[in-house]
Formats: sequence, C-alpha cells, structure tokens
Amino acid sequence: MNRVLGLLALALLGSGAVQAGGLRFCEQPTQLSASQQDKQLRFVAIVKEELERSGQGVALVSRAGTDLSRFGMRYSHAGLALRDSDNTPWSVRQLYYVCDEAAPKLYDQGLAGFLIGANQAEIGYLSVLLFAPAESAAIERAALDKRNALQLLAPSYSANAYPFSARYQNCNQWVAELLAATLGNLGQGAAQEEIRPQAQAWLKAQGYRPALFDIGFAPLLWGAAAFIPWVHNDDHPAEDLAAARYLVSMPASIEGFVQQTMAGAQRIEFCHNGRYVLIRRGWGPGLAEGCVAEAQDRVIALN
Repeated sequence: MNRVLGLLALALLGSGAVQAGGLRFCEQPTQLSASQQDKQLRFVAIVKEELERSGQGVALVSRAGTDLSRFGMRYSHAGLALRDSDNTPWSVRQLYYVCDEAAPKLYDQGLAGFLIGANQAEIGYLSVLLFAPAESAAIERAALDKRNALQLLAPSYSANAYPFSARYQNCNQWVAELLAATLGNLGQGAAQEEIRPQAQAWLKAQGYRPALFDIGFAPLLWGAAAFIPWVHNDDHPAEDLAAARYLVSMPASIEGFVQQTMAGAQRIEFCHNGRYVLIRRGWGPGLAEGCVAEAQDRVIALN
C-alpha cells in the first residue's frame, strides 16, 4: 500500500526532489545507453542555441517528467534558465526537495542535467517561455540575486502546496512568487515572512489560476498525506479537500498567467523522439504525443 501511495503522489504532483547524487524523485534515475545520452545532449545543444538566439538572459523552462496526462498536463517542473549563471551558461535556478534532509533548497543545475534523467530515454519535451523585453531584464536581475531568490524560499516544502498559503511551497510556486515579487515591485523593506503573502495576494489580484487536480476519491488525499513526507493537506481549504481536489502551481498555470498578463511574451516548445528534434513556436496547440511534426514545425534530424 505504501508503494502504491508513493507512486500515486508522484503521478499526481510530479515535483522535483533529490537525494545524494542528483535531481530526481528520491528514486534511481533512468539509465541511458551511450546512444541515448548522445542524442539527449544534442537536444540540449539545440535548445541552448535557441536561447542564445533570443538575445535575452532569462527564460522560464518547464520539463516533462512524471506522466500527468490523466490531468491534461504534460509539464511538471519549472525553473528559470539564466544565461549569466555562476554555474554554467543557461543553468536552471530552481527549488528542489532534498530527500535526505527533508528540506527545500535552491539549486543551479546545468540545462543538460535539468533535462537528462527527467525525460524518458527515447522521447523528451521541454517548454521555453521568453518574457516580454520590458520585463525580462528585471526578472533576470531578481533571479540572479541570490539574497532575493532565497528570501522567497519557504522553510517547508510540499509537492501539492496550496498557492495562496505561506505554510508550504513547491518548486513551481517559488517561480510564481519570484515573478510576482518582481513584476509587482513587492517586498521592499518588508520582513522575509511578509514577502510571500504579498506575492500570493498580488497573484490572486491579478487573476492567477493554479492548476486543478481532481483526484475524485478523498481517501487517496488523506492516504498520500499520511505516508508521503512531501505531501500535505493542512494548507488546503476544507471545501477542496471535501471535493477531493487540489489547487497547485504548475508550469501550465505560470505560463498561462504570463500569456494573459505580459504582452510580447513568446513560447517555444521542443521535443525529440530519438530520430529528430522538433521546434514549435507560438501559443497554439501543444505538441502531440510521440513528438509528431506538423507543417509549421522546424525539424532537425538526429541521425
């Protein structure tokens, strides 16, 4: 039963967690053959080329890891890729959960590490959002400012954190709150414990819509919270728990918010299937399962 509940929590929430050795779901990562690893590295190189071509210094990047298709979602974990990272160019600054310490941390991870191991061996997806030029520079400065970034990090982690409570935070919620504090010009002169509630209130006032997980069976909510150390229910409204649903910050909710509130933002979606890399631009329909190319897509062979 415990293993079933653990797999359920991962399947529902798909949030990043680590144990010694790298970013993963407190489990062993997928082992890649030399050929598979080579193709994934070539995929990463193509993504980096597009980021460089953008002329911007920051991008919201979202990866597909855990299968969330039953909830109509592909992407589970988001971070901010930074061209001028102290780590390596286009490293991803992100929140992760350290399983061994049972605590959230901020982590700068190279784009290759961010993608390899999160995707399946033979197929992978990545969404890149470029902010409008007027806002991009401010977001880049805020994300690169370590003190600022850490000030928005909650001391307690929950994969299913309720977006309008400061009790917990998940990886995507940290990104949403950093954007809110930056775009809303919040937190100046405020104590650390005041900044996150301000950011959440700003998001709500601006019409931010978290992702809905309709679980459909309330005992699963309570069972997961009882057995999974990074899943909690005590920050969610009683009416949501009674209806067996969670509202959670996910990459799609952040992207949708930016699309609605930031004129000039651009989206680029990437996938590879072992034979080619596909690049699709725009806010239209997402990529089909299997990384199937359509007329508007750019296709780069991997063979």
